Amino acid sequence: MGKINVFNFITLNGFYKGPNEDISWHRHGGEENQYSEENANSGSTLLFGRITYEMMASFWPSPQAMREFRKVAEGMNDSPKIVFSKTLKKAAWQNTRILSRDIVKEIKKIKEESDIQMTILGSGSIVTLFAENGLIDDYQFMVDPVAIGNGTPVFNGMKNKLDLKLVDSQTFKSGVILLNYKPI
Repeated sequence: MGKINVFNFITLNGFYKGPNEDISWHRHGGEENQYSEENANSGSTLLFGRITYEMMASFWPSPQAMREFRKVAEGMNDSPKIVFSKTLKKAAWQNTRILSRDIVKEIKKIKEESDIQMTILGSGSIVTLFAENGLIDDYQFMVDPVAIGNGTPVFNGMKNKLDLKLVDSQTFKSGVILLNYKPI
């Protein structure tokens, strides 16, 4: 059976992005970059909502990404990707397919019929939707030691309680903490 993992960096007060999609508050130190490099080549299929997809697709194939984060860029570009969108008609980023119909039903089917590993990056509305439907197997949050005035909470609009159990943690020299949770 397939599995879905969430990987998001968040502020101390639970935002995964600030106003206007701002993520400049996230600390990209050496240890965090090394962690990203190790995970970029995991073979996981990357899952995105349209907004996150467009942001990622505008950066990772760029010469700047290749200069600054070569290993991560190669992993991101080579990975299979699924973008969930009712408005996007074409996905130009290599190895991307679009799912636009009942995405909960489609992802349940993928999980049941394969052993594919999938990772949601950003995409808070997808995280919330899949969490409420019991589709997420693991949650990884890279918590930055920063609070911002406002933004979008990682579980924005969540209707049901989500109980999680901490299964692992890692502290980086920058003060960033990686927390790994599983649903109870």
